[in-house]
Amino acid sequence: MEALKKNAAWKGRRGPLVLVIMDGVGYGSFREGDAVASADMRRFRALEASCPRTRLKAHGTAVGLPSDEDMGNSEVGHNAIGCGRVFAQGAKLVGASIASGAMFRGESWKRLVAARGGAGTLHFIGLFSDGNVHSHLDHLRAMITRAKADGVRRVRVHALLDGRDVGEQSALEYVEPFEAFMAGLSTDGFDCRIASGGGRMYITMDRYGADWAMVERGWRVHVRGEGRRFASAKEAILAYRAEKPSLIDQDMHEFVIADANGPVGPIVDGDAVVYFNFRGDRALEITAAFESDAFDKFDRGRRPRVEYAGMMEYDGDLHVPTHYLVSPPAIDRTVGEFLAASGVPMLAISETQKFGHVTYFFNGNRTGKFDEALEDYVEVPSDRVPFEQRPWMQCAVITDRVLEAIRSGKYRFIRLNYPNGDMVGHTGDYQAVVCGLEGMDIQLGRLRAAVEAAGGILVLTADHGNSDDMYEHDKKTGAVVMKADGTPRAKTSHSLNPVPCVVYDPEGRGEYSPELRPGLGISSLAATCLELLGYEAPEDYDPSILVRSGS
Repeated sequence: MEALKKNAAWKGRRGPLVLVIMDGVGYGSFREGDAVASADMRRFRALEASCPRTRLKAHGTAVGLPSDEDMGNSEVGHNAIGCGRVFAQGAKLVGASIASGAMFRGESWKRLVAARGGAGTLHFIGLFSDGNVHSHLDHLRAMITRAKADGVRRVRVHALLDGRDVGEQSALEYVEPFEAFMAGLSTDGFDCRIASGGGRMYITMDRYGADWAMVERGWRVHVRGEGRRFASAKEAILAYRAEKPSLIDQDMHEFVIADANGPVGPIVDGDAVVYFNFRGDRALEITAAFESDAFDKFDRGRRPRVEYAGMMEYDGDLHVPTHYLVSPPAIDRTVGEFLAASGVPMLAISETQKFGHVTYFFNGNRTGKFDEALEDYVEVPSDRVPFEQRPWMQCAVITDRVLEAIRSGKYRFIRLNYPNGDMVGHTGDYQAVVCGLEGMDIQLGRLRAAVEAAGGILVLTADHGNSDDMYEHDKKTGAVVMKADGTPRAKTSHSLNPVPCVVYDPEGRGEYSPELRPGLGISSLAATCLELLGYEAPEDYDPSILVRSGS
């Protein structure tokens, strides 16, 4: 990797560049439900009012997703911020592979279906919605249809209910049509059914080792068929909702579908398993449970001998999983790699829930550092309680560590993620979201003072929206959708809204215009950061938001 070229007209500042990613903080389209607008974020708004600022696109084609109807997410957002270019991302890659037939010509698919024409079962585990952040049901439909055509006789689906990237109580909108689809396909000796399920934040889809008990619960229900039994997924959902009407899908407890003979789809020796999520962060732990010989996170008990494949390669450095259906984008020449080659000391920090985003995803889906001597990574352990109970999360502790780093003078580039706007936003608890944002705002004031004292630069931005759009709105009228009790229906998914970009540069000497370029995406943050550090951005990077004076 070549070193970056120095910018002859721009030497940078005496202090560090601090990039703050306020996860899930955007500019809302509606007054009602915009927790960002409701929150007392006086420190952020003071910076916004007095500093160069613009709005950046953080969804759809601007971050490599198939269309502008697709919400952004933290994975692709940090990819874009860290690599400075837009790569075709998970959903787009998978859709293209299915459309071209490349997925089904691949060796991994052939391995999965080869031995499933007899007594073996082909299992699909994944997020059961069309949110297009971790998965899409169209992909599952296509694979099941092809499996039947390829001679598979028995398919079982293990459904992780969403309520996070889609409506909070929308599970039946997906389950009922899909069960009709499976019933229509179950002819000529083909047998396809949902076998188990539960909420994505209760079973299976943990990430970054935050709560392995989630994965253990998923293992028990999917693999061993252990859990509360029901005759159908619909019956399970209705039963849980009857017991707790406010229950949102992502928190639903596990269910096992059973008939007179017992569970209809435990995973046994000789079966095949596809984890059909394309996004990697919430796929690695369940993958380890299936693949790792030295697994020690919980007692798996019976570990079936199966053919296992992920939708994509979830970790390109560790090559996990061993087999996968679609290759992820090959992201190279990232900001971190260029800065390491240029001798720039760096710090990446967040709490557990977003630690992988400022490291793995920021570095182009790469595990590990580019240069051990130049890079420090700090993970602050996240609380293991529902985020609405402690919405401030670890933002103060993160800030404590960043202030120490600024004062040390060791680093020229510091990047951090405050998860509050996203992780609390996903709970649907409006009051908690406001509290979390206000807690984060207090930390922005502390950062500002430290950056000013050090003679550095503070860049405030986000990877996508979420807390800016907390209520469901009627698509035609824009009116808030109300529940039967007269309260607004919570929206727990990401938004399609633009995100902030504010540059606080207290020792600026007029090197660039106070008017920043409009209409760009978050991928332009990479070139912006390199320029603020005193370097020329690579020619193929998306343009910086800065307009140099006199240009």
